[in-house]
Amino acid sequence: MAIMTGMTSENTANTTMTTPVHTARTAAGTAAGNTAATAPVDAAASGTWTLGDRAVHRIGFGTMRLPQTGPALTPHAVPRDREQALRVLRRAVELGVNHIDTAAFYFSPLRSANELVNRALAPYGDDLVIATKVGPARGPDGHWTEHARTPERLRAQVEQNLRELGRDHLDLVNLRIVGTDPVAERFGALAELRQAGLIRHLGLSNIRPHHLAEAQAIAPVTCVQNPYGIGSSPAQDELLRLCGEQGIAFVPFYAIAGAGREGGASTAEPPQVRIIAEARGVSTAQVRLAWTLHRGPHVLAIPGTGDVAHLEDNVAAGALQLSAQELALLEEAHTDTPAD
Repeated sequence: MAIMTGMTSENTANTTMTTPVHTARTAAGTAAGNTAATAPVDAAASGTWTLGDRAVHRIGFGTMRLPQTGPALTPHAVPRDREQALRVLRRAVELGVNHIDTAAFYFSPLRSANELVNRALAPYGDDLVIATKVGPARGPDGHWTEHARTPERLRAQVEQNLRELGRDHLDLVNLRIVGTDPVAERFGALAELRQAGLIRHLGLSNIRPHHLAEAQAIAPVTCVQNPYGIGSSPAQDELLRLCGEQGIAFVPFYAIAGAGREGGASTAEPPQVRIIAEARGVSTAQVRLAWTLHRGPHVLAIPGTGDVAHLEDNVAAGALQLSAQELALLEEAHTDTPAD
């Protein structure tokens, strides 16, 4: 059963979905008895959520996979073709995507996600929300370095994102953490930058429930980014529910990749996911995304890809409505799959 959340009437009213729509899978969709769309689906079909002070479509775009082909966040990643990456970003916005997630530590040799976003999309539209994150750090050689834990280093990371994105402020900054240590000093440092006008809204990433309570005592929390998808642990289900009760956006990462994480999706899928995908004439990735969005109206997906066709499929997943029987079947997969 999907997790139910208590939301404001404004956001609940904005999450109406359309009937199932499919793209790039015309033959399969027709064979399965579904009516295939002749044009790509717009991200608006996924519904909307007010993220900070702007309404965004619930299907967004994550840039982690743009700078390279193959696994992300590795020192010797193969740079993606620059023009291909720019086409993907521009196509995302053409399809109505107005929530883009990026970070200064998303880079490969010769390619930077932030620089690609800047080149493809600047000057930025008024309705576009660009979220970034601070905390993790990589050296010029691509290897991980010490996590930013001091106000000085966090400010330096914020300023790096500002420079690379070509902005005088950041729409949303998520504090990405590792472990269970308190976040008060770090979140407080970002709250001061928010007061100074460098940041509009703050979020948290990779957290436990006590981190959320700790941060909320300092400044409003707009969103929580955590790993989540079919097979996630009960602890992540609980955090998703908690965010919904408090009107906080829950933004899953690895919703498609699951245990594959930075390496990407595995070819092994629970049989329940495969059955539904085959019956609907859609990909297993689309089923995973649709299930994720069904977990609550406050859930925003940010799937990433470096391929335009995959991008269009991901956006189309926002219009895929799952039946009660399908949701029950996927709930079995969710609880039967080993937790992350």
